[in-house]
Parts: sequence; structure tokens; C-alpha cells
Amino acid sequence: MAPFSDSPFAALTIVVAPAILTNASSVLCMGTTNRLARVVDRTRAVSAELAHVPPNSQTFMVRQRQLEALRVRWTLVLRALRFFYMSLGSFAAAALISLFGSAFTAAGPHLVFTSIAVLGLLSGTVGVAGLVFGCTIMVQETRLAIQNLAEETELMARPVETP
Repeated sequence: MAPFSDSPFAALTIVVAPAILTNASSVLCMGTTNRLARVVDRTRAVSAELAHVPPNSQTFMVRQRQLEALRVRWTLVLRALRFFYMSLGSFAAAALISLFGSAFTAAGPHLVFTSIAVLGLLSGTVGVAGLVFGCTIMVQETRLAIQNLAEETELMARPVETP
């Protein structure tokens, strides 16, 4: 196998992978932010409905449970968003570190190059872990959203209560 310094595209290859993952993290951040906005909108709608329902009714209890589920959902979405932003920063750092590392390939001491390579790898690993954890959290949030939707559908199928 040829040494790293023999390939003119080696530095580009090292920088492109974190750049693509940075883009993926950005897309996940945008989608998760949209999910957060939807949870906030739904929380406001349920709160408004709750204000017009008698406190001792079945609907009131269902809306209370929905508000609690929405609170759990926005907590999960915020946690996932933190992981996605951490990944975004980690991948951007990995790209920058890799760019600096490529400058030391031919000119710098081997120890400096190795240290920078390890730092870049560590930064990329943190980024990938953030994506994995964030996506896992979003799966949990999606399950809660589906449960909430099923409960709401069931509520709409019931006869209307009279106060």
C-alpha cells in the first residue's frame, strides 16, 4: 500500500467524509427542530382545549395525559437535538483537524501527524455516536407520538360529553 503522502487525493478524502456527515447532521437538526415546533404547537392546542373542558370529565383526564406525553416528547426532542448539534460540531472539527493533519503529512514530524490523526478520529467518533444516540431518541419520540395519536383517535370516536 502506498504511503499517505503519495496520493494527491488523500487529504481531500479525509476532509470529504466529515463534510458529508456534517451535512447529514444539519439535515437531522432541521428535521428535529421541525418536530419540536410541531410538539410545541400541539401542546398549545391541547392546553387551549383543556381550558374549555370541565375538570371532572373524561376528556379532561385524557387531555392531562396528553400534556404529560407532550412534555416527555419535547424533552426527548431537545435531547436528540443536542446530540445532533454535538455531532455537527464534531464533524466540522474533524474536517478542520483532518485538513491541518494533511498539512503535516509531508512537512511535519510523524508524531505530530499521528497526534492530529488520532484527534480527528476521536472527533469523528464522537460525531457518529451523537448521530446514533440522537436517532435512537427520535425513535422513542416517534413511538410516543404514535401512541398519542392513537389515544386522540380513540377519543374522537367516543360520543361527545355534555357538561
